[in-house]
Amino acid sequence: MPEQSYLSMGPDAFEVGVSWHGSTVVLEVSGTVDLVTAPQLSESILTAMSNEPEAVIVDLTDVLFLASAGMTVLIAAHEQVMASARFAVVAEGPATGRPMKLVGVDQLVRIYPTLESALADLTAA
Repeated sequence: MPEQSYLSMGPDAFEVGVSWHGSTVVLEVSGTVDLVTAPQLSESILTAMSNEPEAVIVDLTDVLFLASAGMTVLIAAHEQVMASARFAVVAEGPATGRPMKLVGVDQLVRIYPTLESALADLTAA
């Protein structure tokens, strides 16, 4: 499957790496997800969906800051992906998991503390 990466310069450089685990695609996001970088995350998710995965996992483990624009992208992606695949987010801690829980994103989107737990759940037969 094609690999994709977005990179921006600066101390909180934004990057999306794509890897496949069987028929599950994992988007490993790092840096800052805000109004400037959220469209790139959205594009990465749509590109991954074009390969028809059974599940999509957005891993925010290395995200330093998650703005409301990033959360909006995740909610929209969840709605788009759920028509044809399972969708989950890996988010834990004060930069990602806490804000998503405070805003209620965890009520709409499956959130896992680790990539391993998300993969185990979404790839289970």
